[in-house]
Amino acid sequence: MQVFTLQEGSYSVDASKKFIPFDPTKDDPKDRPASLFIHVQPFLVKLENSLVLFDTGLGYSNEQGQLHLHENIKKMGFDPDDIEMVLMSHLHFDHSGGMVHHHDGKMELSFPHATYVMQQGEWETAFSSKSSSYHTEIFDFVQRNAQLQLVEGTGQLTNEISFELTGAHCPYHQVFLIDDGEDKVFFGGDVLPEPEELIRKFIAKYDYDGRKAMELRDEFGRKAAAENWKCLFYHSKSKTQAFIELEDDKFKIV
Repeated sequence: MQVFTLQEGSYSVDASKKFIPFDPTKDDPKDRPASLFIHVQPFLVKLENSLVLFDTGLGYSNEQGQLHLHENIKKMGFDPDDIEMVLMSHLHFDHSGGMVHHHDGKMELSFPHATYVMQQGEWETAFSSKSSSYHTEIFDFVQRNAQLQLVEGTGQLTNEISFELTGAHCPYHQVFLIDDGEDKVFFGGDVLPEPEELIRKFIAKYDYDGRKAMELRDEFGRKAAAENWKCLFYHSKSKTQAFIELEDDKFKIV
């Protein structure tokens, strides 16, 4: 199994929920008061017989109209059309914007040959929620044009891929574990978005249930250390892929 980080960039986001590119080498955080500063990076996983994508980023394009996500996949030596499964932790815009591609005034599926996998409850929330974190026009298009697989609860997607309903960040957030018999790769979405949150036992105000999210991070961190999982950190400012060790009941990122 091979795992590739698809770095889409750094952004600031305030109460308007608009993601504005942020370059820490030249932009001043003081110019963007009351903003969070995040990195966005989906992950591509090459299994023996398939290509899998974890979340889809913001779906922004370059000046030529090419999707950054497609560019990054090609840089890794793969064809975006060969993606077979798009595994969605949840559907907030910074994770789901790249499900589609806005090009020449039209909307297209970013991965027309893939099956998009998400929790049934999260899919329903995306249509019913009044939160600006959900961009309904994306889901309207996906519903009409994409191959969807709506799952419920916790279970097995394939022989290699399992999913677990966690809630915490949002009510129907889910995480994934890939086990190919040799390696184990864990994608925690926004329940485990950064290694620093695991180390600091962080409770985030932006989580639906911050205490539960913290408790889940601790639980997954311990499992990762015990079972040698490689963890993928979607919003990490430092390591995007890492193993975890537990020393004197404290986590260490390797």
